[in-house]
Amino acid sequence: MGTRVAVMSIIVEDPETVQRLNEILHEYSGYIIGRMGIPYRARNIHMISIAIDAPQDAISALAGKIGGLKGITVKTAFSSVIS
Repeated sequence: MGTRVAVMSIIVEDPETVQRLNEILHEYSGYIIGRMGIPYRARNIHMISIAIDAPQDAISALAGKIGGLKGITVKTAFSSVIS
């Protein structure tokens, strides 16, 4: 099965979920190309971008696990690059 390149945008509104979010990201660390986090202290939220190269099923599973966390929103954009 081929892999796809994608970018996930994550907004964290509940800081209590950050530990679980990091555990989930660690489970998928073999697929993650890079990660960038930006704290927005004025609004008390955090924005995280994840670049990933993985089978589409793994990307969807990761997004589903993250999206199921309380106080977290996730959106995924896929490239047309398939390897």
